[in-house]
Amino acid sequence: MDKWLAAALQYVPDWLAFQMRLSEQPGCIIAVTHRDQIVLEQAFGSADLSKNEKLTPRHRFRIASHSKSFTAAGVMKLRERGRIKLDDPAGQYVTGLHRQIAAATIGQVLSHSAGITRDGHDAGYFSDRRPFPVDAELRRDLKLAPVIEVNTRFKYSNHGFGLLGLLIEAVTGEPYRKWIQREIVHAAGLTETEPDMPIRGRVPFAKGHSTKVQLGRRMVIPGDNPLNALAPAGGFVSTAKDVARYFAQLSPGAQQSILSVASRREMVRRHWRNPHSSLEGYYGLGTISGTFHGWDWFGHSGGLHGYISRTCVLPRQELTIVLFTNATDGWAGYWLDGVMHILRAFAARGAPSRRVRDWTGRWWSTWGAIDLVPMGEIVLGANPHTVNPFADATELQVTGRDNAKMAQAGGYQSHGETVRRIRGKSGSVEQLWWAANRLLPERRLAAEMVRRYKSQYTSA
Repeated sequence: MDKWLAAALQYVPDWLAFQMRLSEQPGCIIAVTHRDQIVLEQAFGSADLSKNEKLTPRHRFRIASHSKSFTAAGVMKLRERGRIKLDDPAGQYVTGLHRQIAAATIGQVLSHSAGITRDGHDAGYFSDRRPFPVDAELRRDLKLAPVIEVNTRFKYSNHGFGLLGLLIEAVTGEPYRKWIQREIVHAAGLTETEPDMPIRGRVPFAKGHSTKVQLGRRMVIPGDNPLNALAPAGGFVSTAKDVARYFAQLSPGAQQSILSVASRREMVRRHWRNPHSSLEGYYGLGTISGTFHGWDWFGHSGGLHGYISRTCVLPRQELTIVLFTNATDGWAGYWLDGVMHILRAFAARGAPSRRVRDWTGRWWSTWGAIDLVPMGEIVLGANPHTVNPFADATELQVTGRDNAKMAQAGGYQSHGETVRRIRGKSGSVEQLWWAANRLLPERRLAAEMVRRYKSQYTSA
């Protein structure tokens, strides 16, 4: 593993743990692969707030629309075997469809350009108001005309991927769950993944949680409801580790994969731009893609009642990042962006030199925290409160064992001033002078605040 990557992955868990406290999210799991190896896997918080159950990396999560990337791989596998073509009309394999949906090609359904309704006439199942539709209900909705004309724009459709599940069953003569588990999940070497609920065996499962907005507290969401006919769109249950290993295999440059290089390239290719969006993004065949400050990525996101998740593969850097959160307002997307910011900073500046590498730690004032993060020949004064902790960070030039100068800082900051580390009798650093401000370890700062504001202190 590159030295810059090892250094970055040391800071990522510290930053995520701080973000967990700041956001008061129930739980979060991160997994990162480099090439074909898991290089980071860590869990934070709770799997079930009502039971105070600690979250572990082995807890299964509902991964929602990540399921589409599994279904898409199944379709591509059938294509590789000569069973179907992407230009074949869907109605060639699935009967009873509206004539316009029947005429849409498999490739158009895969790329969400077939114009099919997103969630039918009543999507109450996404709010736990009713069960997810079974085959007969899905087929009833697919008898209706598409919402817009086929092949005119990107229009996301869970029903479209439900249709692909019916297509896989028609072509293979097997239930979707049985075939996809054998031909994609097991073939990829995954051992902690199921296509839908219920999951086999006694394995730990992370419960979902509501937001706090409505009731002032979070409600536990069981999350064990099967998606039935919509399992190909959002039913999968997995761990961050398994999802990271799977998506790493979808990279065209992966050494081992369940699919040919040609199939992988077609899956991650930018077929349609996401219109009417402030964020530049694209959809391929069961994958989302984009560019993050010069780094091209592909992956997917997922949202099911009580769960938010996101995955990014960085083909050029040979990295895959997966973030799971178990709340309806989960910060998985923001935090994955934050991890990318951290990786980019270390990739640009390199691992810390011997001269600066011990300039680390989190230091507190009543205003919040500053993280000292060494990289290359400088030390950054990072802001762990933000999604990009290195945005506008002050750059320190180390001038002595315990002395540094603010070599670069914003105009409203203390540019050109000094930073001093103060050691105690044991020789360890006990306080940090950030220009004219004295910063302390968290416990000492907390004790100072209690002494100062004791008369105003309340348990609330």
